Amino acid sequence: MEHGKTTLLKALVDNSMLEEGVGSSKFGVYKQGSPSIGYLKQIDFEDDSKTMLEEILKVYKEITDLEKKIEDLSLRLQEDSSEKLIKSYTDSLDKYEFLGGYTYKKEYEIALRNFGFKVEDEKKKISEFSGGQRTKIAILKLLLSKPDILLLDEPTNHLDITAIEWLESYLRSYPKAVIIVSHDRMFLDRIVNKVYEIEYGSMTLYKGNYKDYEVQKKANYEKQLKDYEYQQAEIKRLTDIANRFRYKPTKAKMALSKLKQIERMVKVEEPNKYDLKTFHNNFNIKESGKDVLEVKDLEVGYEKVLQKISFSLYRGEKLGIIGENGIGKSTLLKTLAGKIKALGGSFSFGYNVTLGYFDQQLEFKNAENTVYEEFTSEFPELTTTKARTILGSFLFTGEDVEKKIKMLSGGEKARLKLCEIFKKEPNLLLLDEPTNHMDIVGKESLEQILKEYKGTLIFVSHDRYFVNKIANKILEFKPGKVTFFDGDYEEFEEYKEKNKDLEQISSDNTGKKNADDNKEKSSKNQYLLNKENNKRKNKMDKIEKEIEEKEEEIKTIKDEMKKEENSTDYVKLAELEDKIQEINNEIEEKMLEWEELNKLIEEY
Repeated sequence: MEHGKTTLLKALVDNSMLEEGVGSSKFGVYKQGSPSIGYLKQIDFEDDSKTMLEEILKVYKEITDLEKKIEDLSLRLQEDSSEKLIKSYTDSLDKYEFLGGYTYKKEYEIALRNFGFKVEDEKKKISEFSGGQRTKIAILKLLLSKPDILLLDEPTNHLDITAIEWLESYLRSYPKAVIIVSHDRMFLDRIVNKVYEIEYGSMTLYKGNYKDYEVQKKANYEKQLKDYEYQQAEIKRLTDIANRFRYKPTKAKMALSKLKQIERMVKVEEPNKYDLKTFHNNFNIKESGKDVLEVKDLEVGYEKVLQKISFSLYRGEKLGIIGENGIGKSTLLKTLAGKIKALGGSFSFGYNVTLGYFDQQLEFKNAENTVYEEFTSEFPELTTTKARTILGSFLFTGEDVEKKIKMLSGGEKARLKLCEIFKKEPNLLLLDEPTNHMDIVGKESLEQILKEYKGTLIFVSHDRYFVNKIANKILEFKPGKVTFFDGDYEEFEEYKEKNKDLEQISSDNTGKKNADDNKEKSSKNQYLLNKENNKRKNKMDKIEKEIEEKEEEIKTIKDEMKKEENSTDYVKLAELEDKIQEINNEIEEKMLEWEELNKLIEEY
């Protein structure tokens, strides 16, 4: 839903939008000093013929300009060794170091790789990239510019999981202020320490991350409702006493005192309804046999094989499929649903399995149909009352059922399609990105339905929070490889972090037996991991000593440069400065090596 979140971000950048307020209270945007504000909408590509690297380097203009200045000063020193020129040269080098001149290239290279760009992409023109890739470049430019206040509007919308995880890591350590508008609840959970909710025309502050917000909001609602109901009961009691005795001369004074008691009360407002507008599923399903699905060396794709997959699924299990786009996730569901043929291998359903398939394309029979017409064309046996009741459980009430399909939002179409699927009462659901067009309330409603669903579920989703809430099995797709894991998303993340240096789960893992085998492998590898970490710690100690020695070496060189006999020897000064730069580069490499080792130890 649109509650003004994006408008608020725009207003923080363009204060002229805030010309009118509500009520008589003063309003405005107040800033201390002159902070730089970075907002994605501000970043445009003025010239599409520029290469990606040229666009990225615009962020480092101060550093690159300084590089040119240092190079120019170095040439001039060969002709002029005046004290003024030498000072300008050394000051420029100090500023260059302070601005990160020795590390900025490594910084943007790491960012580009994590956002899925290759070295050869750096020379491609902006016009050669897709819309999604251009958005990624714009996000990177914004992040690397390091504004004092970073405004991000749905930053994860165009990113895959690898890029999102890098962005999470970057923002967690970002030293300045960040304001984020996002429906990605796991992203919020891992970054924010304050949540402002815009609801019913007002804004409320909650301290903590998204999970803290959920707990506090529910607790605040329940407390306010309890206080409101208690006060209303007390008002009724006092009003009843006043009404009973107000016309009796001997009791009139007491009646008046009760009315004044009500007047003096600080009134507790009735809280706005908390998450009551949600859809629900009251359908029954027939139970399938214990073995629901057996997939063996299944090759999926269209003209060529995208993936080869094996796994088993049992009654009541919920399998979440995650991974990059375009490598076979939706293709697997289409194959299982019989929409396309398998290219090899096999799959089979167990006893009494009935299938329901949700396609993210959300296709309907006739876009000119109303919601009611579309639904009853699928279930002509239903009475008008029964059809309206079922549609009402998915939030199509009153005049909503008369809306034409072509006028529905993405979220409404998803609700209608889910309503049709659940009415058929399948005991195996195949859902392809069911939350794509839903707001947070819609996602939470569907989460509740799927948690209570007694059948077996296979679903594709890029919403990690949703996956973690629902799935108890994970199927991860990577180029040329599929990994099956027996556990939820958080457990899968932990497993991957602990086993980065070890052999990954085999792509033909077939359920519980294989998961148990992996646990046994993990315990066998415990000794190896401990031994490897001890080696890393020793290596880190050695690197720390080497860095200290090199820093001392730089200090000695700088002392040498300050000596009076060297102050006019520009050739020697240039040689010494080159030596400092060389040592700084070595230190940077050793620091990156140290950080990588430390990260591996922490992840273990």
